Amino acid sequence: MSYPGHPSPGPASAGPLALLRRAVDLTDALSRWIIVAAMAAMTLLISAQVFHRYVLSSSIDAADELSRLFFVWSIFLAIPHGIRRGVHVGIDIVLRLMPGRAQDLLQRASALAGLLLMAVVFVTALGAAGDKWGELMPTLPVTAALYYIPVCICALHSALHLLLFALGGPEIWGDDAWKETAS
Repeated sequence: MSYPGHPSPGPASAGPLALLRRAVDLTDALSRWIIVAAMAAMTLLISAQVFHRYVLSSSIDAADELSRLFFVWSIFLAIPHGIRRGVHVGIDIVLRLMPGRAQDLLQRASALAGLLLMAVVFVTALGAAGDKWGELMPTLPVTAALYYIPVCICALHSALHLLLFALGGPEIWGDDAWKETAS
């Protein structure tokens, strides 16, 4: 039985798939709050920069770099949420011509291919972060690898979504694709 504000049991109501879905729900909830914080910080920082430039005739040295960093973090942390909802651009004309079971198998195979791609992205971004770890940002005394860390997080988070999709099928979220409740 489902209750208002709680996910409906759906296809993943018990077993290892339910545990994976719960882990993805919790990861989504944490990610969502980090995205909100990054977007808020970016907005406040840009507003403060505008105020400083036009009212105080001065500038915040690191404002451009920090706002870019917050933007990168918010974008890459948001990508897995699009996977959950199925809102990323795709061409499905051939898929829609197939019978139901073939559609399911093709979507699961596509999720597995995406999972493989996310593994490659993770390894590549991890290597890039390692290469940049010793470099500092021009206006801040912090590592330039901070631009690559959200790519690694995105790849892992996306991989969780794609694994869940590959194992549970296209209906894994049921009516909860847009709810993202972690309770």
